[in-house]
Amino acid sequence: MDNEQEHFYLSKTEPNKSCLLTLHDIILNQDKNITPCWKYRMPCFCIRNKMLCYLWIDKKTKEPYIGFVDGNLIEHPKLIVGNRNRMKILPINPTKDIPIKLIKNLLSVALQIKNNA
Repeated sequence: MDNEQEHFYLSKTEPNKSCLLTLHDIILNQDKNITPCWKYRMPCFCIRNKMLCYLWIDKKTKEPYIGFVDGNLIEHPKLIVGNRNRMKILPINPTKDIPIKLIKNLLSVALQIKNNA
């Protein structure tokens, strides 16, 4: 992790810090070709230099979420569009168990989309 990424994670308070670090590991462990990167002043994850997803904190709820770059191509009731055109987000409650299976399934779909692009 570079300094900006490390600062992003370590500057958060608990339970968000642990949640974000866990999400970081889940995403990177999904596929050996996923690499962490820093774009738009946030931690992002790329596959073959194409953005796959990113992590952020919701301004209203103050809770983490995973943003899926081509989320508009993914249909799942847990994904939220909001006022985004291309992206959808998966909110994560840091005080509950992280839905690892759901995250892995959504990442698989997102990877298939990138592989077929």
